[in-house]
Amino acid sequence: MTLADLIAGVTMLALNAYVVLGGADFGAGVWDLVAAGRRAHRQRAVIADGIGPIWEANHVWLILVIVLLFSCFPPVYASLSVTLHIPLVLMLIGVVLRGSAFTFRAYDSTGSAVQRYWGSIFSIASTITPILLGMCVGALASGALAVPADADFHARFVAPWTSGFAILTGFFTLAIFAFLAAVYLTVEAKDEDLQEDFRELAIVAALAVAALAVALLILGHRIEGSITPGLVSRPWSLVLQVLIGLAATTAFVALVRGAFRTARVAAVAQVSLIVWGWAYAQYPALIPGVHTIESAAAPAVTLRLVAWGLAGGAVVLVPSLWYLFTIFKSDEASAFQRVDTAEYKAPE
Repeated sequence: MTLADLIAGVTMLALNAYVVLGGADFGAGVWDLVAAGRRAHRQRAVIADGIGPIWEANHVWLILVIVLLFSCFPPVYASLSVTLHIPLVLMLIGVVLRGSAFTFRAYDSTGSAVQRYWGSIFSIASTITPILLGMCVGALASGALAVPADADFHARFVAPWTSGFAILTGFFTLAIFAFLAAVYLTVEAKDEDLQEDFRELAIVAALAVAALAVALLILGHRIEGSITPGLVSRPWSLVLQVLIGLAATTAFVALVRGAFRTARVAAVAQVSLIVWGWAYAQYPALIPGVHTIESAAAPAVTLRLVAWGLAGGAVVLVPSLWYLFTIFKSDEASAFQRVDTAEYKAPE
C-alpha cells in the first residue's frame, strides 16, 4: 500500500463518517417533511432534538473530504468541481438553506405560521440535497465523467448526472439517509407511540433501500464503463455482499422486534459496508476512465505533510467530537425545555 492509497482510504473513512452522521441529519429532514397526523408536532420535536445542537459538527467530515481531494488529488478535485459544477452548486445552496432554516426555526417566533415557513424550507432542502449528492455519485460510478474535452455543454456538464442511473442513485442515497434517520430516531424518541411511528418509517425506508439497490445492480450491469461488475466480480466482493446482507437482515429483524439499539448498530454497519463496497468496486480508480489514485496523487512531499497533519489533527478532532456528543447527547442536556421567547431554560 502506498501513501496515496492510505490517504485515499482516510478520505473514504471521512466520507463514511459523513454519510452515517450528516446523512442521518438530512434524512431527519425528510421525515420532518412527511410528518402528519395528531403526533406530527411531537415527531418534529423529536427530530429537532435529535439533530441539534450537534448537526453542524457533522459537516466537518465533508470538509475533510474536500480538503483531502484538493490537497492530495488535485486533478480529481478539479475534474469533479468543473464537470459536476451544476449539481454541486445546487447542493451547496441546499446545505445553506437547510442550515439557515433549521436555525431560524429554532430561534425565531414559535408562532405556527413562522414555524411552518422555516420548516418547509428546512425539510424540502433536506430532501433535495441528498438526491443531488447521489446523482453526483451515480455519475461517478457509471463512468459517465469520462467525457472528451471537446464535447458540447450538455454532454460535458448535464448528461453525466442526469442519466437514469444517476437519478436512481440519487433516490437510493435519499432512501439510505432516511433509513438511518428513522432508525436513530427510534432510539431518540422516549415515548412508545413515537418509537412505533419511527419504527414503521424505518421499515418502509429499509424496503426502499433494498428495492433501489436491486434496481441499481440490474441497471448498472447494462452500462458500459460502470463499476457495477466490480461489486460482484472482485476477490472480496462476495464477502462484502454477504456482510451487507447480514447487516441489513439484522437491522430489519431488530426493527420488527423493537430492539432499537441493535438496529442502530446494524444500520450503521450496513450503510458503511455499502460505502466501502462502492470504493472497493472502483479501486484504484478515483474517477473511472479518467484518474486513478496514483495518476492523480500530489507530489510525495505534499502527501507526507498532509499525513502528518492528519495524524496531528486526529489527536484534536476525535476527542473533541467525542466530548461534544457526550455533552449534548446526555440526559441532562435533553432535559432543558424551550420557552416562547425561543430561549432555553432548565427544568424546575
